[in-house]
Amino acid sequence: MKRPPVTALLRRIPWTLIVFVAALTIPWIGSRYDTFLATQIAISALFAVSLNLLLGTTGLVSFGHVAYFGIGSYVCGILMKTYAMPFTIALPAAAIGAGLGALVFGFFCVRLTKIYFAMLTLAFSQIIWAICFKWNDVTGGDQGLPDVPYPDLGWMSSIPLLDGLRIGGQFYVLTLMVVMLSLAAIQRIITSPFGLMLTTIRENPERAASIGLNVRGYELAAFVVAGGFAGIAGALFGIFNRGVFADFVYWPKSAEVMIMTILGGIDHFWGPVVGAATLVLLNQEITSYTEYWPFVLGSMLLVLLFVFPGGIVGGLTTGVAWLRRRWGGSAGA
Repeated sequence: MKRPPVTALLRRIPWTLIVFVAALTIPWIGSRYDTFLATQIAISALFAVSLNLLLGTTGLVSFGHVAYFGIGSYVCGILMKTYAMPFTIALPAAAIGAGLGALVFGFFCVRLTKIYFAMLTLAFSQIIWAICFKWNDVTGGDQGLPDVPYPDLGWMSSIPLLDGLRIGGQFYVLTLMVVMLSLAAIQRIITSPFGLMLTTIRENPERAASIGLNVRGYELAAFVVAGGFAGIAGALFGIFNRGVFADFVYWPKSAEVMIMTILGGIDHFWGPVVGAATLVLLNQEITSYTEYWPFVLGSMLLVLLFVFPGGIVGGLTTGVAWLRRRWGGSAGA
């Protein structure tokens, strides 16, 4: 009886489930600092994947994606702190608020292409930053909204193993569940007929329009969906940071998430996740050794991008394919 090849067996392994279970064990096997880093990585991963829905799937380069991250964080923070709304209401409201913001801004942005589109998204994000920085009565202005409360996690006390966790560990479990469900939804969107239409538009928008596709309509829909998931990431980050501040919407945050996405690989769904983990871990390690961390981090990112021009996941995929061909050739010989 002929056994299936190793590659076929590897494809049958539920890697996503394995990674999720492994990440879920961090509060028990790691330190409080490990849990802190894991929470930051999970939130950054969702933010980067939401951007890649525009960048990698639709082919839209957005320099203002941080605007919807900021809208989500402010909506959730204001509802939970100012109006004492529960997390179960504040989180969907953050996604809806960010999606509505993306709908308004995207209506104008999708009318332009290439660099003009990218610059208009940056301009809208700066408008949001100015509003957050100056609207003292609502956003707190330059003082922001400190002391955003944690969600009510008392229900976890009735679940075995979760009852002994600190509040930070419980919030990490909640964050991981929200992030994984969001990633599953984004992956389902990408593999759906809607996602295939977005890929068609990315490859050749003129041809897509010639066969009857409403290119602007699909791009606007992608803009709204990506903005909604960015709002979820922003809401989680505001709680994790224990405060929401105007810096969340400033343009360097857009550059940071863009680096995460490109570093991991825009052509692979899990590329932005790997890029987010890599950038967060590098940033934490370098800042603990030198005050010149921006120079060192920038140099290391340049090396990584030259070594892996298709991103880390793209480079690893190419390497595995090369080894598979070489082993196959050697076996044949």
